[in-house]
Amino acid sequence: MKTRVSSRTRGAAISVLVLWLACMLVDMAHAAIQPTDWHWAAIHGHRIFYAVRGNGPTLVLLHGGGDSGEHSFVRQLDVFSERHHIVAPDQVGQGRTPDVPGPLSYTAMMEDTAALLTMLNLKQVDVVGFSDGGILALMLAVRHPELVRRLVISGVNIAPEGLNSEDLDELRASQIPKPKTIDEKLAHLWLTSPTETELSLALLAKITQPVLVISGDRDAITLEHTLKIFHALPEAELCVLPGTDHATFSGRSEWLNPIISAFLDRS
Repeated sequence: MKTRVSSRTRGAAISVLVLWLACMLVDMAHAAIQPTDWHWAAIHGHRIFYAVRGNGPTLVLLHGGGDSGEHSFVRQLDVFSERHHIVAPDQVGQGRTPDVPGPLSYTAMMEDTAALLTMLNLKQVDVVGFSDGGILALMLAVRHPELVRRLVISGVNIAPEGLNSEDLDELRASQIPKPKTIDEKLAHLWLTSPTETELSLALLAKITQPVLVISGDRDAITLEHTLKIFHALPEAELCVLPGTDHATFSGRSEWLNPIISAFLDRS
């Protein structure tokens, strides 16, 4: 005699199975996400904190001014750490790294980054830099080309005049004679740097590595300035994101992540 199974019973069994599979997929997804480990190194007489995550070819993430690697690339860390060994330093006075006496300097931050990579025995790494981090990435390629394989930069200027007029006027209005806090130091840095000895069109012409130049069409950096950077780089590609402001990585991650991955993976 055959036992009949009601549709309600079958439905309940299927629901339990679907729920179990969903839980398994969530657990697998959590297991696949690498935890972020934090370390610090003594660099040039002070501490630099840096995040490490994932496995594979090294990808260095350089954050925006006044930010941290965790925050600037919050929508990239999970994605890129699946196939890369992430190293994300926090610059002096920003993120987890404590401030030091004196003004901020792009040259000093770039040399801190180079010293950290050398200490970690890293060469020919890919570098992704946002805003100030993009400035450091370009300077790194100019002065320490052996450390860099490819670069991705977004929202970058090579002179204060690259900022749009509103932001430049706001910086000028906020200036004080002796900046002390990190916000005051950053405002002074943005108004006076990069200097021509740090970055210029002539220096960009010396960068032979492939560079992906990214900008929002409503960026804090004028599109005209971005185009000058793009044209000066011998091996550059340009990506202008429509309807996008300065926050390209956080605001347009669904567009940028696959574009960046394809650029880094290209032979």
